[in-house]
Amino acid sequence: MLLARRHLAAARKLTLLTGAGISADSGVPTFRGADGLWRNFRPEDLATPEAFERDPRLVWEWYNWRRELIATKQPNSAHHAVVELEQRWVDRMWLITQNVDGLHRAAGSQRLTEIHGNIWKVRCTGCGVVSENREIPLPPLPTCRLCQALLRPHIVWFGESLWEEEIHRCDEALRDCDVFLVIGTSGVVYPAAGFASVAKEAGAMVIEINLDRTPQSNLVDLSLQGRAKDLVPLLLYPA
Repeated sequence: MLLARRHLAAARKLTLLTGAGISADSGVPTFRGADGLWRNFRPEDLATPEAFERDPRLVWEWYNWRRELIATKQPNSAHHAVVELEQRWVDRMWLITQNVDGLHRAAGSQRLTEIHGNIWKVRCTGCGVVSENREIPLPPLPTCRLCQALLRPHIVWFGESLWEEEIHRCDEALRDCDVFLVIGTSGVVYPAAGFASVAKEAGAMVIEINLDRTPQSNLVDLSLQGRAKDLVPLLLYPA
């Protein structure tokens, strides 16, 4: 941990990647953990364009359940520590999150990319307008107020490409940072699984914080095992 603090203290620019592990400490189920949503549902039956076309009511029932669950959760000490890092680095830090729960924004993060979308946003399948909607629950088949077409979650589903503009912003942050901090992600979902390699090839020090070792643990420069809520706040201590 002392070595991680020293590298952070010397960093000119900092980029973070967070995954489900940081929100697991807030009680949000992870897709791949023992309490994961994938153990209760087949994601390919729910989180795909084909599933939505086949049975939008079922897909919205699942997302309404997830929204109701996430609405009861609060940012934890790791989320708040990330906000403090942003305040210290100001415009020299960028956060990339794979999480759709919105807890980083709830904690106060402002400089971030939600590469998989946000569960509190909806997108019209007709006119394409994206808007925030925190109504709980949404109607079984919610419709756009502008054109009356069916709404869908503003989430990147399996089989869909990430938004090009967002990926470009992430690539800039990865190639321009001195330290790349990876928190609570299994390192198996692409393209995020390749971010550590991009940052490392560009010369960044890559630090991983995860409950267990991951497929990327041998690639990174420093791997720390433990809960995000316990370890991330320790980065704020003086080097």
